[in-house]
Amino acid sequence: MHPGLRVGLLGGSFDPPHLGHLRISLEAKKRFGLDRVVWLVSPGNPLKHNAPARLEERLKAAKHLTFNHPRLMTSDYEARAGVRRTYDTLRLLKRDFPRVRFTWLMGADNLTWFHNWGKWHEIMQMTPVGVVARPGERQAALNSVAAKRFRRYRLSASNSHLLGASSAPQWCFINISMSSQSSTAIRSAGKW
Repeated sequence: MHPGLRVGLLGGSFDPPHLGHLRISLEAKKRFGLDRVVWLVSPGNPLKHNAPARLEERLKAAKHLTFNHPRLMTSDYEARAGVRRTYDTLRLLKRDFPRVRFTWLMGADNLTWFHNWGKWHEIMQMTPVGVVARPGERQAALNSVAAKRFRRYRLSASNSHLLGASSAPQWCFINISMSSQSSTAIRSAGKW
């Protein structure tokens, strides 16, 4: 990745990846002024009790979804680096790519519970954060511990295009047309 590149990072289990992930990524790229988005397929989420499907399966499925989108990439960086927590991932990425401008991307449901993540204050201080609304999560996310704590650093949705070039602890919340698709629902229906 070349210096000055604005890269959005969408981390998660992707168990399985679906069109909702693709929609969020393409919207985030456009709305947050990013050059590309990388899906960081996690070896496993430390906050979830059940282990995901094999990493190789999830990576293959994610690459299949992003194949036709040259500005979207899929990576197993966390598995190769031996990390699972977002703080550690960001710290290592910033070390390995010091002149790349990273933006952490998440759905509103993650912002709601962000204060449960390890070193969440440090994550906000380290990297700008782009939040994409999900069905039923808008108000809970905007009233969350993290949103209240970092309220004064919130970039308005009308200025969302500035986020990719912003410095932490800047964050932005955007609304997009919703997809009700979720990995949990796909697994529950036995389609994965």
